[in-house]
Amino acid sequence: VVGEVKKPLLTDISEVKKLQPPYDVLETIDEREVNRLCKDTDLFVIAWTTVRHFERMQFLLGPEELYPELLYGSKYLYLLMQSLHDFFLAELRLWCSTDVDAVSFMDDWGSQNSMLVSPELWRRLFRPLYREYCELIHAAGKHVFFHSDGFIEPIFPDLIEIGVDAVNSQLFCMNIEDLGRKYKGRITFWGEIDRQRILPFGTKQQVSDAIRRVKNALWNPEGGVIAQCEFGLQDPPDNIKTVFETWEEITRTHHALD
Repeated sequence: VVGEVKKPLLTDISEVKKLQPPYDVLETIDEREVNRLCKDTDLFVIAWTTVRHFERMQFLLGPEELYPELLYGSKYLYLLMQSLHDFFLAELRLWCSTDVDAVSFMDDWGSQNSMLVSPELWRRLFRPLYREYCELIHAAGKHVFFHSDGFIEPIFPDLIEIGVDAVNSQLFCMNIEDLGRKYKGRITFWGEIDRQRILPFGTKQQVSDAIRRVKNALWNPEGGVIAQCEFGLQDPPDNIKTVFETWEEITRTHHALD
C-alpha cells in the first residue's frame, strides 16, 4: 500500500521551471558491479528502475493538482512531463548499457474497478512515452517488464502493441478468463495471486485453487505465466509457501506430459 503525498515538492505547477532532476543519483549505479553480478549467475536478471511517470508526477504535485492538469493540459504540464521523460530516458540508457536481461518500469493506472484516467487520455499523453521506453530497451536486446496495479484491462492491447513483453498486474481485479481469451500467447503474465483477499485471508486450498485458475486461464507456451507472488508482512507464511508449491507441482506435471 502506497500513501498519498500530502505536502508535494511543487506547491504550484508553475514551479516546474525550478525543478532539477537528480541526475547525480544515476552516477551511483555501479555498472561494473551489475555486470559482475550478471556474469556470476545463471538467473534471469531484471533491472528495477525509478521510471514511473504518472506516479512521479503525483509525488511532485499531489493528486489534487495533477488530475486537473492532465485534463486541461497547461504548458507547465508538458514542461514537467518532458523533464521527467528526459531523466527516465537517461536512466534507461544506463541500464541498457549493462548486461541485465530485462528492464522494468511501472505506473499504477487502475483503481479497483476502473482506470484512474480515461484510456483515451492515457493513449494521448503516456502511450507515446512508454513506446519510446520499450523501443530503447528492445534496441539494447533486452526484455521489457511492466508493472501496474488495479483494473487496467482497457490498455492491455496498447501494452502489447508498444512492445511490453511481460506485465505484472492485479489479475484478480479483472476477469482472468477474459484476459486469457483475449491476450494469452500475446504477452507474458508476470504473476500474481489475489493479495487483497485470498493470500492474506484464504485457506491453503483457496490459494492453490487461485493459482490453478491463473494457470488454466493464462498458461501458454508462446507467452505463458511467470510464477510470482507479492505478499505483505502479515500474510500467512503457509499461504505464501502454497503459492510456490502449487506452481512447482504444475510445472512438474507439465514437463511430465511433455
